[in-house]
Amino acid sequence: MAGTFKDEETEQFFQLVHMFQRSALLHMGLLPDQEGTMMYNLGEAKAAIDLLRMLQGKTKGNLSDHEERMLKGIVSELQLQFLKAPTRRREAESDAAQSETIREAFENPQSGPVEDLSSNEDSEE
Repeated sequence: MAGTFKDEETEQFFQLVHMFQRSALLHMGLLPDQEGTMMYNLGEAKAAIDLLRMLQGKTKGNLSDHEERMLKGIVSELQLQFLKAPTRRREAESDAAQSETIREAFENPQSGPVEDLSSNEDSEE
């Protein structure tokens, strides 16, 4: 991050911002946890975003234009991703359920789904 921030205090401020950003991304299922699991806890994601919005309000007028744009961009992107999170979660759950069905069919083919490929015409002859 050398050169990005004007001083050590600003760098530390954005390290704090980054902590809340990662927490929000983690809880919206956009980053895996340490075990590689995707988690969805929108309450925690919202809390992290709310804290960043509070910091944004409390630091208004105390940040350079560049710093203010960076913080605004981070908050805006997190808010957008928060709106998309429920759909992303449903899709992930659907994919997981489908994967589980396929896994079960390969492990136990006798109880797997069966598709009847015979037609009524074949059975009448």
